[in-house]
This record gives sequence, structure tokens and C-alpha cells, in this order.
Amino acid sequence: MSARDPVADLRRIAFLLERANEATYRVRAFRSAATALAALPAAEVAERTRAGTLTDLPGVGDVTARCVTESLAGEEPVYLRRLVATEGVDLDEAAGALRAALRGDCHTHSDWSDGGSPIEEMALAAVELGHEYVVLTDHSPRLTVARGLTADRLRRQLDHVAAVNAALPEGFRILTGIEVDILADGTLDQDEELLARLDVVVGSVHSGLRDERARMTRRMLTAIANPHLDILGHCTGRMVSSRPAGVTGPGDKGHRARTRAESDFDADAVFAACTEHDVAVEINSRPERQDPPKRLIRRALEAGCRFAIDTDAHAPGQLDWQRFGCVRAALCGVPADRVVNTWPADRLLDWTRARARASG
Repeated sequence: MSARDPVADLRRIAFLLERANEATYRVRAFRSAATALAALPAAEVAERTRAGTLTDLPGVGDVTARCVTESLAGEEPVYLRRLVATEGVDLDEAAGALRAALRGDCHTHSDWSDGGSPIEEMALAAVELGHEYVVLTDHSPRLTVARGLTADRLRRQLDHVAAVNAALPEGFRILTGIEVDILADGTLDQDEELLARLDVVVGSVHSGLRDERARMTRRMLTAIANPHLDILGHCTGRMVSSRPAGVTGPGDKGHRARTRAESDFDADAVFAACTEHDVAVEINSRPERQDPPKRLIRRALEAGCRFAIDTDAHAPGQLDWQRFGCVRAALCGVPADRVVNTWPADRLLDWTRARARASG
């Protein structure tokens, strides 16, 4: 049998573990092994496999070494085969059609802030999923726990994204963006001139989540009226379930294992403002968020809002979590033509730029 690519198999295992919401330490084991082996000539990997010395390499353990041995023997690793056999359930027709209509993801993170993988790795995973684009939305400076980007770091990131885009497959691109904190007074946590340079701006509340109703409503309405805000991220801030033990850490530094009640605000006023200013409401696909709840998705739909079905991915495998958001959107009757990331990149950019011009 012809040998398989052991690095590709290790990375595929890591991707499927992430998608299944498994513990970070398990994912890290396979990604670390893939990185260690990718740095070596193929002949050395083969020789170490024959000699049984793979585990002498930093980052390669018994389980990952066994996977490499099986790959080089031309066999699909048993670990990978088991993951593939149990990788999920089929979407119903409406949710499947909505997932098929999505062309990109407007809310993702890299290791420039609290994500666990480089920008390049996130982009290549998006390519493999069939995306036409992915919006990179690392955090803004005041979210220090998530290594939010200062203005200088964001400028450096913009240059880096331009270089990465030049090397990516034709027909795919990374769009520039940010998940900017909505501060206590409703202002956005980044320089105005930088926000104006970005392709897509997601704004989210990460602090003061227990503000009283009137204050939170004013805060959100002020942010929505800002001409730079395109998408209102995970609007209630809720956490509906705790993550499995061990999941927090690199790749999910900003997502602690806990539950959290919804923030209290005047949803009708907020969604009316989103419609007035043409700001999309995010349907966040993270399993522990499921934000907004279905009752609020329906109210936003009735108010005439647009939506963005996003993953808020902090690791490559999480980019396939859009199906969770699609299930909830379909249950609420959200049509594809109301979802901004069913549009091609050029139309999405026309929308964000037209909003800024109209507000200006």
C-alpha cells in the first residue's frame, strides 16, 4: 500500500477533535506532533518510524507515533477512522440548505489574540471547508485577558494579512476585521481611522454584562449608531453550558468553563436600531453560547434585521461549527437572503462600505 501523509492525518485528527469540542490538550497533542514532523525531511520521519524513535522528538507521544506508523504503512490511522465514523449528524433539509448557501465566516480569531492557531492555518482550514472568504476578527485592546490588539499591533496584522492573501489559493481571501469591545459608554475600543480601514467590524459587549436594563440598552444603541459597526456580536453575552474539563487554554482563552445569564436590554429597541442602521445581528454558533436565543432571533427577524451566522472560531476545527448556527436559524425561519455571509465577498464589502458612506 502507498504511504499516506502522516502530517495531514495528524492535522485532520486535530481538526475533527476541535469540531467535536474535545479538550484542548488532546487537540494540542496532535497539532504539536504535526508541527514537529512537518519540520523534518520525509526520509528522516520514515527512518525514525522504522527505528521506533519518533517519541524521542519533542511533541510526539505514543498515540501520535502510532498514527504516523499507520499512515506510513498506507493505512488510515485507527484514531482518525474512529473520529470519522462518529463525526456528527446530518442537518435537516432547511438547515442544510442554509449551510450550503454560506460563503464565508465573519467572526474568527487567531493566535494574534486569544485563538490557538496562526492566521495561515485558520485560512487553509476555511479553504478546505469550501469557504470563499474568512473575516479575521481578533480582539481589541481593552480585552487584555484575550491579548487584544493595540492600534500598532492591528496595523502590523493588516500588513501580515496582505502578505498571506498573496500566497493563498486563487478565489479565496482573508478579509480584515476586528471584534471590537463595546465600551461602557457605547464607544468602540479602537482608533476611528483603523476601524475605517477594516473590511468588517464586529462589535460585542464583554464587560459590565450585568448592567441594568436602561444602561445596557443605551450602550448598545450608541454602538449600533456608530458608522463603523457592521455586525452586533453575541448580543446577550450568555453562556448556556460549561465547556468540558480541559477545554480552556490556547485556542479558547476567552471562553471559560461556566454558565452565564443573558444581559438585560430592550431587545425591541436594539433590533429596531439594527434595522435602521443596517447592522446585522450575529447568530453565534459556539455550542456554549447559542446566542441570541431563538426567541430573540425571531424578534430580530420580525424587526427586519439582517443576520450573520458566524462561528466565533478560536481554532481551525471550530470553523465547521456554522452548522449549529444554521440549525437554530432554520428553526426560526431565517431566510438565506437575510444572511450577509451568504453573499460573495465583493457584495459583503459593498454593503459595509455603503453603510459607512451613508452614515458619513
